[in-house]
Amino acid sequence: MRDVAVVAFTQSESKRREMDLNDTEIVIPVIHELRQKTNLGNEDVDFVCSGSSDYLAGAPFAFVMGLDAVGAWPPVCESHVEMDGAWALYEAWAKIQMGYAEVALVYGFGKPSMGDLPLTMALQLDPYTQTPLWPDAISLAALQARLCLEGGTLTERDMAEAAGRDRRHAKNNPYAQVKGDFSPEQILAEPYIANPLRKHDCSPVSDGASAVLLVAGDRAKDYCDRPAWIRGIAHICEPLDMNVRDLTRSRSTEMAAQKAGVAGGKVDVAELAAPFSHQEILVERALGLDAQTTVNPSGGAMAGNPLMAVGLSRIGEAAACIWNGSADRAVAHATSGPCLQQNLVCVLEGN
Repeated sequence: MRDVAVVAFTQSESKRREMDLNDTEIVIPVIHELRQKTNLGNEDVDFVCSGSSDYLAGAPFAFVMGLDAVGAWPPVCESHVEMDGAWALYEAWAKIQMGYAEVALVYGFGKPSMGDLPLTMALQLDPYTQTPLWPDAISLAALQARLCLEGGTLTERDMAEAAGRDRRHAKNNPYAQVKGDFSPEQILAEPYIANPLRKHDCSPVSDGASAVLLVAGDRAKDYCDRPAWIRGIAHICEPLDMNVRDLTRSRSTEMAAQKAGVAGGKVDVAELAAPFSHQEILVERALGLDAQTTVNPSGGAMAGNPLMAVGLSRIGEAAACIWNGSADRAVAHATSGPCLQQNLVCVLEGN
C-alpha cells in the first residue's frame, strides 16, 4: 500500500441559507483558499474528484458546473460521485493506490436550502415500498431513536448530553452554524418535533462546501510539515430495507472500523458526521471510543451539516487536529442513507 496523506483542508461557513451564491460560487473561494495555502497550481494536480447531488440542485448533471471552480485547463483526469465528498476522497485514495495519480484534489458541495431537505431525502429510499409514502428523514430517525429508547440502548438524557457537547465544542469553530452552551436540562425542556427528537437532537440544514488535498509519499512533506497519513479507510453498506437490519446499532460502522484498524491504537480525536444525537451515540459505540477520546472538537455535523460536504469536512477537521499537534491519531466518520445505512471510517496518524 502506498502512503497517502491529507495535507490541506478548507471549508466555507455553514449557513442555513446562502442567499447570494449558487453552488459553484460557494466552491470557488474554497478551492482558491486551498491553492493559496499550498501554492498549488492546476498543473500540479493529477486527479480531481467531487461529491455532490443533482437532486439538491434540481437539474441533471449539475455537478459539472462545479468544475468551473477548479478550472478547465490544463486537462486532467476527473471524476464525480453522487455521494458525500468523503466518498470522493475514497475514490481519489484508490486512484493514488493504483498509481494513476500522485496529487488529488477532492471537494464536496451542496445547497440543500433550495428545497425541502427532509422530504428530498425520501428519494434515497426503496422506490417501490418506501418513497411513495414520502417519509421525511427526521421522522425516520425518530423511529430509530424510539427503538433505541424502548430497547434500553440509550436514554433521552444521553442524547441531550451529546447534542449539548457538540454545540459547546462548536463555539471554537468559526465555520459552525449552531453553537453555544446548552445544558441537558434546557434541551430536555424543548418540545418534540418528531417524538422523541427535539430541535437540538437534529443537525441543521446547511449550505456549504469543503475541499481536501491528498498527496502520495514523500511529496506530502512538500505541502505540509506534519502530514496526516491515511493509515486505514473502509466503507461498508447495509441493506436499504430498514426492517432487515438492527437499527439499535451501527453494524456497518463496526465493520468499517475493524477493516480500517481503529482498534490498532489510542484514538485522540474522533470527528463524526452522524446527523442526529442518538446516531452519534451509536457511531461512538460502534467505533469503540472511550472517555479519553475527544469527540467532535469542531462540533461535528450537529453544529453544521452542509450536505455532500459534511463527511469530507470531518476528515479535514480530523487532519487539522494532527497538523496542530492536538492529536497523534484521529478517526473520521461519514455516513449516507437512512438511519446510518452506510458508513465510511478513516484513520489518520501524524507519524
